[in-house]
Amino acid sequence: MGLDPDDRTAIFIDGANLYKTARNLGFDIDYKRLLQKTRSETRLVRAYYYTAMQEDRDQDYSPLRPLVDWLDYNGYQLKTKIAREFVDAQGRKRYRGNVDIELAVDLVMMAPKLDCIVLFTGNGDFRHAIAKVQEQGCRVVCVSTTGTQPPMASDEIRRQADQFVDLTDLEDVIARKSAPPQRRESNDDEIEDDDYAEEFSGSDG
Repeated sequence: MGLDPDDRTAIFIDGANLYKTARNLGFDIDYKRLLQKTRSETRLVRAYYYTAMQEDRDQDYSPLRPLVDWLDYNGYQLKTKIAREFVDAQGRKRYRGNVDIELAVDLVMMAPKLDCIVLFTGNGDFRHAIAKVQEQGCRVVCVSTTGTQPPMASDEIRRQADQFVDLTDLEDVIARKSAPPQRRESNDDEIEDDDYAEEFSGSDG
């Protein structure tokens, strides 16, 4: 990623956006290899993962739970929020959540303690937060892709970032080499893989 070995660096991951980006490119992220890659390049201070989750009521299975639990035990700081439940036009139970505000606030608050932030998202709504981070002397590297149609990385975020890294350039070093364990068959009341990308892609309306 071209990071400075002396920089105090933190990773901020927009979970739903990164999931959708990698899935559209045809691979899954190996989060252990991602940490190893970053630590080999720079002084990694923290790695944050943001996502909205279905509430585990009555011991219902949440498809994100295995991934979130693994991240929590393996070097990531989890920032989660309970998703809102709604019924779609076909009468199916769905969930919708948004952690953009939490991520943006944490970016700005953490900036004085860091030299560099690696932000995994292509969402242009973060442009203003990135600008505020840069005003505090912190460099911002954004990771997403222009290799999909339409591109997952917005023009706004590519212009604002100090450096843009296309996720396709990292596939060889951070792609999962086998099927991810967090996915399984779901019933209609659960959040399936596609539902994660569709319902947790940043829309809160």
